[in-house]
Amino acid sequence: MIPLQATPTRSESRILCWESDDPEYPRELRDLAQPPQQLYAIGRESALAKPRVAIVGTRNCTGYGERATRTITRALVRAGASVVSGMARGIDAAAHRTALEEGGNTVAVLGTGVDVPYPVGHRQLHAVIAEKGIVLSENPPGARAAKGSFPKRNRIIAALAPMTIVVEAGFRSGALNTAGQALELNRTVAVVPGPIDSEQSRGSNQLLRDGAGFIASAADALSLLGLKPPKETSAPPLLPDSEQKIWDALAGGFVQTDSLPSATGLTLAECLAAITSLEIMGLVECSLAGEIRRR
Repeated sequence: MIPLQATPTRSESRILCWESDDPEYPRELRDLAQPPQQLYAIGRESALAKPRVAIVGTRNCTGYGERATRTITRALVRAGASVVSGMARGIDAAAHRTALEEGGNTVAVLGTGVDVPYPVGHRQLHAVIAEKGIVLSENPPGARAAKGSFPKRNRIIAALAPMTIVVEAGFRSGALNTAGQALELNRTVAVVPGPIDSEQSRGSNQLLRDGAGFIASAADALSLLGLKPPKETSAPPLLPDSEQKIWDALAGGFVQTDSLPSATGLTLAECLAAITSLEIMGLVECSLAGEIRRR
């Protein structure tokens, strides 16, 4: 392992360089026909903890695709999985952000240098992953996006995880390339089905037709990875009426604050006061997206 000094204008974090024979080098990459000779990293090595699962999909995702990604990612992270993706817009970003919101591990594999956020609009996401997860690349620090760099990146994503989940992919989506490389490595490929008239689902639905695993629920994803959902926390006793209504409304996971009045029969002001009370008791928490869930 060779520590390198990151360029201050790109990243304040230390860049690590793992040679293919270093103990830190992920051994799964040696399954590749041409494994990276060097792997650069910024972040916490513990974020590469197993089990790992890759979640990929179109940059131009629909609301359905984003919801499905968040639901599946939450379940996987809560069950202890580390989420691998490519930090692209759309499905990739939704997977990374949800993993971070859940306090779980996430791994971003870039087609640029490890210190070069791509797309540029994900500079803040890159910084958070570098702090709380890990960013990987086989390209040297400072390298810009080039022709062919993303298919090469995709093979690393496919190799790192025993299962790749595709959520929405058109016929030209890079997610299909990742899925194809995963199949070549004898990894499991599973797909969230989409509407038959949706351009974003044409490629992913084709994977299903050709025999990919079928994910109709978060439980399916857990089962395919051999994980069990964590035990649900039982309701605390003797909650005041308003707090109990909020607690009950959160039984299914994250809920948007503005949907709580209709779910509970409380006014928005009463909901906010009850949420504050539950936060003080350490029973609920707010996500980066402004959603509420039980701790």
